[in-house]
Amino acid sequence: MAQPVVLIVDDEPDLVELVTLTLSRMQLATQSAGDVNTAKKLLKSQHFDLCLTDMRLPDGDGLDLIEWMGVNTPGVPCAMITAHGNVESAVRALKLGAFDFVSKPLDLGVLRRIVSTALKVSQPPESTTQVRAGTQLIGNAPAMERLREMIMRVSRSQAPVHISGESGTGKELVARMIHASGPRAEGPFVPVNCGAIPSELMESEFFGHKRGSFTGAVTDKQGLIPSAEGGTLFLDEVADLPLHMQVKLLRVIQEKTVRPIGEQREAPIDVRILSATHKNLADLVAQAKFREDLYYRINVIELRVPPLRERAEDIPDLADTIVRRLSRRLGVAAPAVSAAALELLQKFSFPGNVRELENVLERALALSNEGTIDVGDLQLRATPRIEGAAPGPDVTAQRAAGADSPASSEASGRHALGEQLEDVERAAIIKALEQSRYNKTAAAKALGMTFRALRYRIKKLGIE
Repeated sequence: MAQPVVLIVDDEPDLVELVTLTLSRMQLATQSAGDVNTAKKLLKSQHFDLCLTDMRLPDGDGLDLIEWMGVNTPGVPCAMITAHGNVESAVRALKLGAFDFVSKPLDLGVLRRIVSTALKVSQPPESTTQVRAGTQLIGNAPAMERLREMIMRVSRSQAPVHISGESGTGKELVARMIHASGPRAEGPFVPVNCGAIPSELMESEFFGHKRGSFTGAVTDKQGLIPSAEGGTLFLDEVADLPLHMQVKLLRVIQEKTVRPIGEQREAPIDVRILSATHKNLADLVAQAKFREDLYYRINVIELRVPPLRERAEDIPDLADTIVRRLSRRLGVAAPAVSAAALELLQKFSFPGNVRELENVLERALALSNEGTIDVGDLQLRATPRIEGAAPGPDVTAQRAAGADSPASSEASGRHALGEQLEDVERAAIIKALEQSRYNKTAAAKALGMTFRALRYRIKKLGIE
């Protein structure tokens, strides 16, 4: 295998010499260029595995070179060398396609990590990885094809990615695919639900602590951020971070260091940050509920996961996959989903998206018999419908029985009203449970009721 070659673009001889010496100890060959034009000529004339460029150059700046490389040498990762604290330049570089950035004065440990990771990107990925990542998202709707393409593109970068989308669309799945498709695939993937950690414990959970640093700290504890070293940290529901933690997270991202509670020194970390939320972060910034500087740091690249109603054509494939998975878990033969049931599912708008579709099919699997899930097994009464959709199975049954006649309406009016209220209450509780990842304490708080009251309503409504 040929020795990897790195192009160093900088007009400071001392810095070029330092980087060259560092990379030679990593068994890497180097060439250098003192300006943008010379760098472009070298990049056109021969192959490089990586480019390291300074921000300020005699005939332009590194941003111009990064933009040019994105068009002319898209397979070569490029890292930006920025002045210390120049966050705006780093963010601009990442948006233009830079792989990563390193600040002056150079931390050689950080430089070595960036170079090692970048060289993995410049190598052709294994086809098995591509197949594995490409088949995790089910469906061939145009929106899903675009999402797959974006996942493969951003997986080659170390830029922070923010994944937006409604609850239940599969934002964590997208984050896992980005991790699995990139150079950090062998490292840990650490998901964190920012809304499920009590505010007073958040700093200890994120950064860790030293023994004796506060009452109850009887042993050292590694934080979630350090535990993601060499891999990916996924901040789910990042909008729920309190403001004091937003400040601390911003420092982690900018300085690439972390300091456990009770520790005197900050330690360098090598972690890629992915985040997600179903809330509109831009609106929260406008309301001063989310820091603008943090928003721009985590939202360097944004991926939107489409809701299920925008890709109804994918529902048959999703339903087949979900039913087969649930059947394997139960150890039973997978039933078929009837054409009529699939048509009804495609006409419904699922506010809970794929997660709600899975819940509907899990219930239908329990109710089905004779090897087929049919319309009557779906029980979609409380689910909002797309305009023009066929009535739900129970509505159809009521009409067939004459339930729309005045006499029957008068007799069952009170009962129907009670059912409607229970449906509304059940939907609100299920939504709160899903948003809190079934943390009942957090769900009760969101609903404005006690834990005991929520537990009673769950039992009464038959949610569990």
